[in-house]
Amino acid sequence: MNNGEGMVERTAVKTHEQGMEVLEKLLDVAQPEAVYGDPITAGDRTVITASETWAGLGFGFGVGSGPQAQMGEGEQAREGQPEESVGGGGGGGGGSGARPVAVINISPEGVRIEPVLDVSKLGIAAIGALGGMLLMWGRMRRMSMRHMGR
Repeated sequence: MNNGEGMVERTAVKTHEQGMEVLEKLLDVAQPEAVYGDPITAGDRTVITASETWAGLGFGFGVGSGPQAQMGEGEQAREGQPEESVGGGGGGGGGSGARPVAVINISPEGVRIEPVLDVSKLGIAAIGALGGMLLMWGRMRRMSMRHMGR
């Protein structure tokens, strides 16, 4: 294996390892400890929060080698300088998050699971439903006008 191929291999292994480190850190959020909060006890009651978690990641890496750039006029290659150059790069992005979805209430009366109401999601759903109804009303009205105009 020549020097250029060895450099490509080392660069590829390094970027792969860095990508795996990022992936492991992002997936840490999906552990049970991230889903269920620490129990809080007050008297004979215990409350535990439950959350929804998500994580997403995308990344890519590339490595390559090629002939050294041509020397300018009057320049000479330095002794010991490799004939090939190696380059590589990578990039990626990701995110993770969590939101509370329920509270587990444990008491002498029993265990109750109470959902956490997400008002913003309800608002978005209501606006979407209203928009759909207005669109259908407009179409029905236009169709009615066409039939009356015959």
